[in-house]
Amino acid sequence: MTTLEPLIERCRELVDDLELTSVKHWKAAHPRGIAIGYLPIYAPREIVHAAGGLPVGVVGAGEELEIVRGDACFQSYICHLPRSVIELALTGRLDVLEGMIFPSTCDVIRNLSGIWKLSFPGKWVHYLDLPQNFEPELGGVFYRRILLEMYSELCAFTGQQPDLERLRASIALFNENRRLVSQLYAARAAEPWKFGALESYLVLRAGLVLPVEEHSAILREYLAGCALRETRPLDNARIALRGAFCEQPPLALIQTLERAGCYVVEDDFLPMLRWPEGDVSEQGDPLGALVSAWLDTPCEAASRYVKDVDQKGCTLVASTRQTKAEGVIFATPSFCDPALLDRPMMQAALTKAGIAFTSFKYAENTGQMQPIREQAGTFADSIKLWGEA
Repeated sequence: MTTLEPLIERCRELVDDLELTSVKHWKAAHPRGIAIGYLPIYAPREIVHAAGGLPVGVVGAGEELEIVRGDACFQSYICHLPRSVIELALTGRLDVLEGMIFPSTCDVIRNLSGIWKLSFPGKWVHYLDLPQNFEPELGGVFYRRILLEMYSELCAFTGQQPDLERLRASIALFNENRRLVSQLYAARAAEPWKFGALESYLVLRAGLVLPVEEHSAILREYLAGCALRETRPLDNARIALRGAFCEQPPLALIQTLERAGCYVVEDDFLPMLRWPEGDVSEQGDPLGALVSAWLDTPCEAASRYVKDVDQKGCTLVASTRQTKAEGVIFATPSFCDPALLDRPMMQAALTKAGIAFTSFKYAENTGQMQPIREQAGTFADSIKLWGEA
């Protein structure tokens, strides 16, 4: 047994725990604290933390939970995530949360926030209307007002006054966490044979339910442990993954790609842990710093407006080249309209740049993994044999 195995096993337990036991333990240790859930793609976790709360990422239950009540709230032809989330809530698994933040990812998430209000009238609910105008005097003013309102409401829960120094301290903690996440991605891109895609994902996803300080400690331990591994590289294809920014893939899918001969050197699985890119300023007005960080970050996602259509896919091309990925796999959840509508424009950018790609859709069931393995393996083999797919 290596020294990292207990750490990875603990992260696996946190990911598999639909009862949010770790959140319950945190609340027992912090009687005046609140736990606030948030959905992908992004939420200002610093605001929750500064108000005395624990931000908890909610990404559904994947293939681990049969959807029964959720199908009574949503049509069966929409994505799995909202049906899974409402199933968790209606079966009592999210009772530990005092409230929820629903970011403006798509129409389905907007509808989910309404269903949540109807189903849980005593819970705090905030629909986070992220600005799509990135001018400071328009989108910036709008977003600052939203953040201030959210901070004030959450502080009222914990009996505190909104305090800018406390918010600035929270920003510093999350800056450190994002830097460690960035270090992990950079290290994985440099030596992917030392950083398994599945175990890295487990370590990252554990951060959805842990206090930021504890998750940063785990990241530091994982980075140090992987650096000491004496693993030899394989002749695998270096792959960037795109399309799973909201609904998370089954763990078996990530493992399948690795077994198909792919080194996953870049992905968009958990953008809420990586955005905004770069540090949020720890000087001056902390609310203004959070606003500026969101307006200025170069992150690219189907739910983020790009004024110049010709720029669509430029960030993907740049990150693919920066990580030296040899090809891109679009792994998109079934019925994810934003990702599926975005994909042709992203593929056009890759074609123009001469970067190979392939695509498939996935669902929560595991019966599809064999054809996915065959497709990914063929793609990886074609890259290694001929330099292109």
